[in-house]
Amino acid sequence: MRYLPLSQTKLTEICELWNKELGTQFPMREQLFEQNSFEDSNVLQDGSWMAVDEASGKLIGFIVAKLWQEEREFALGAGAGWIQVLLVDRDYRGRGVGSELLKRAETALKEHGAVKILIGRDPWHYFPGVPTEYADVSDWLEAKGYKNDERLENDLLADYEEKEAIQLPEHEGVIYRLLEKEDKDGLLEFLHRCFPGRWEYEAMCYFEHGGTGREFAVIEEEGRIIGFCRINDGSSPVIAQNTYWAPLFEEELGGVGPLGVDQTCQGRGFGLGIVQAGIHFLRERGIRHIVIDWTTLVAFYEKHGYRVWKSYESYSKAL
Repeated sequence: MRYLPLSQTKLTEICELWNKELGTQFPMREQLFEQNSFEDSNVLQDGSWMAVDEASGKLIGFIVAKLWQEEREFALGAGAGWIQVLLVDRDYRGRGVGSELLKRAETALKEHGAVKILIGRDPWHYFPGVPTEYADVSDWLEAKGYKNDERLENDLLADYEEKEAIQLPEHEGVIYRLLEKEDKDGLLEFLHRCFPGRWEYEAMCYFEHGGTGREFAVIEEEGRIIGFCRINDGSSPVIAQNTYWAPLFEEELGGVGPLGVDQTCQGRGFGLGIVQAGIHFLRERGIRHIVIDWTTLVAFYEKHGYRVWKSYESYSKAL
């Protein structure tokens, strides 16, 4: 067995291996893997490896490790590193390949200052944890010293009838609307003030990738943004997390979230309202299948008819 640094020249083989192992539940596209695992500047090259069968040259496994490396005014992770994905061909399991890949990633993360490793949850992540259908992976990680953080994250799904209309909500004194390009600074100021961190970061990346505003529904009060909801579809400038698994659907997939309301304005029904607004705008685009990703708030979204679609167990390890 040979271990080589992760290389974009193996993109097609990586996606073929992914789809062999995970494709029925989590189908991978080259565009998505390129976006999340090669273009993200937080990929830790020293900790990202491929395993290749020495005789045939066949790719039989890979791991992608990440550590915050961007030069911004904030940092995500608070000293944590991430294992974005670790995958080994089922025909080669039980030979120590996964253990060697994980050891190389952990060693590099520790050498670069990480004090904790999270499974998933990275910038430009695929998963917020270990999918619950892969209980054997959870058992394997626990044997390697990872701890179940007892937090179940969920992706939710709703399917709408073709002519089913969702009305734009109405609340006295506020307007629900789509963001315009000239609202960029106002949205980023709102997010920095109310939701600094990942949501602010994802909005910054959105505009850096050419976003024009159509992916955000907002609540406006007296000319000021007091709430937001990210919405995504097949025309969005990046493949967003709630549309990752769009190939599972024959029709276009839409996504809702994240979302939030200024704390000083909560308790007025705006949370449910901004979700409804986001759904309204996606339904206006003819989108029938809508996913809300990475949430524990199942009961909240059930009020809009959403059900659990996929679930994930959170795992971490202190170094």
